[in-house]
Amino acid sequence: MSDALLHKRFPDLTDSLPYVRLGTSPTPIRRLDVGTGVPLWCKDDGRYGDGGWGGNKVRKLEWLLPEAHRRGARTIFTVGGTGTNWGLATALYGREQGIETVLALVDQPMDDHVRVQLRRLENSGATVHFTHTKRRTLLTAPWLYLRHMRGRKRPYYLPVGGSSPIGALGYVEGALELAEQIAAGAMPEPSHIVTAVGSGGTAAGLALGLRLAGLSTRVVGVVVNDALPLDAPHIVRLAGRAERLLRSRGARFEPTGLRHDDLTITTDWLGPGYGHPTPAAHEAQTLAAQDGLRLETVYTAKALAAALHLDTADFFGAGPVLFLNTYGPR
Repeated sequence: MSDALLHKRFPDLTDSLPYVRLGTSPTPIRRLDVGTGVPLWCKDDGRYGDGGWGGNKVRKLEWLLPEAHRRGARTIFTVGGTGTNWGLATALYGREQGIETVLALVDQPMDDHVRVQLRRLENSGATVHFTHTKRRTLLTAPWLYLRHMRGRKRPYYLPVGGSSPIGALGYVEGALELAEQIAAGAMPEPSHIVTAVGSGGTAAGLALGLRLAGLSTRVVGVVVNDALPLDAPHIVRLAGRAERLLRSRGARFEPTGLRHDDLTITTDWLGPGYGHPTPAAHEAQTLAAQDGLRLETVYTAKALAAALHLDTADFFGAGPVLFLNTYGPR
């Protein structure tokens, strides 16, 4: 029997939208001591995941891997950067579920994190193709897709970060989990939740899930990827597709009416581009480490930097503000 909160809320989804639990919930919430003017809390999804890797990608895979089985696919074909957390999580958890992973990797700035990640990928069982550039990836992806057919079984193609409508359900589930924690007194209802935006699925799922949970919390998405369109209209469009998916599989609820101005998307902390560290990210990473929180400079440190600097501009009002840590090394 599924223990997904989405299934408890919408029982008709239990058979039509399969789910597998891959982590231990709920993830912890605690107050951060980083010297901000408004109360700043952290929901540490870096601890989510019972396999070799944690973080936000695991929540997406809880819906995507069963969907692959439902479609009869034996292989997932997806893309990412050379330091991809998404690709590694897919390979590790897919292997546990009997699904192979094929990755097309685009170059990103080389640093110690990327070198370590590439070694992890080598040991993950994934088949890796170094396509180097976005253009070359687009040109070779159809050939790679057909090359990795298993008999008549086509691979299940997933976009960068698993940010499909089904992948976005990972953070619809995460938002419902947060609502239960708030109701249990883990923290007051936040005015804003700040998250890194690398492909859009986490922010889209949060925006939809918060409304389904009856919370008025606003999503602040900190863009860390300059290779994809990640403005508010695109995020809301993905959330809308996830909402329609829920209805098509049997969920019944009033339309959420999500609008572009229901969330804030900022590119101010991106720096030179994807994978490039910034001084603000290094500063946030150091502050977080002093409080026992491990971040990296591609995603999460840039998001925390935004939370710290936006506070000084009176962006959040009285708060409290929740920072979502999505980095899950093991």
